Amino acid sequence: MRVIFIKWDRLIKTFAVFILVGISIIYYTGGYTGIITVFAPQREIPIYNVDTKEKKAAVTFDASWGAENTIKILDILDQYDAKATFFLVGIWVDDYPDLVKEISKRGHEIGNHSTTHPHMNNLSEAEIEKELTTTTEKIRKLTGKDVKVFRPPFGEYNNRVVLTARRLGYHVIQWDVDSLDWKGLSADAMANRILPKVKEGSIILFHNDGEHTPEVLPTVLGELKNKGYGFVRVSDLIYKDNYYIDHQGIQHLQSDNSQ
Repeated sequence: MRVIFIKWDRLIKTFAVFILVGISIIYYTGGYTGIITVFAPQREIPIYNVDTKEKKAAVTFDASWGAENTIKILDILDQYDAKATFFLVGIWVDDYPDLVKEISKRGHEIGNHSTTHPHMNNLSEAEIEKELTTTTEKIRKLTGKDVKVFRPPFGEYNNRVVLTARRLGYHVIQWDVDSLDWKGLSADAMANRILPKVKEGSIILFHNDGEHTPEVLPTVLGELKNKGYGFVRVSDLIYKDNYYIDHQGIQHLQSDNSQ
């Protein structure tokens, strides 16, 4: 009887191994989404746009290098009574402290875009934290204002990046309308791709050093303003409490999906 018991014990263990191997194969080949749902961690998503019924959008600029067009952009924003959010890299802050102060002085929001513009998916939690806290401290010293929003360089993120940023008190921000100004598109080409895509709660991506960004801004801001849109800082667009972000990156209120 003892021999039989040992054989059954081994059989059960062998069967369990086969089951685990089978689950692994199915998981990695994507053959059964139910198993992926059970075993895969929840994917954390930044905010790409906001569910709102108000005709408002956030115009944003990433600043990593170059500053030639920055004053032109600020003047155009003033002309259209538009407030924007500038996501600044720490090394840019070091190179252009007077422009950081000027952006803040004109009533625009300054967001964090890392310190060295790395691929943050490759960083540890401690390295991510250093990238964020270093730049925020630089901005605080120059403007006296806190930094509440963060945009990952290259738009790259994983759960570690998003969760670390949230733990440090930042809202992680992407975009749903990309100007592609960094590609050197003409003003007409950018306007044609931007204007049909903007909707209530959109977040529009520009770069402060885009070759034709100052040329396209009057068209985009003017046409959207004629349609009744207002332009607000990201922090004035997003919900701060009682919200959720769906799988498309749309931020909604929990109890009332209107703003």
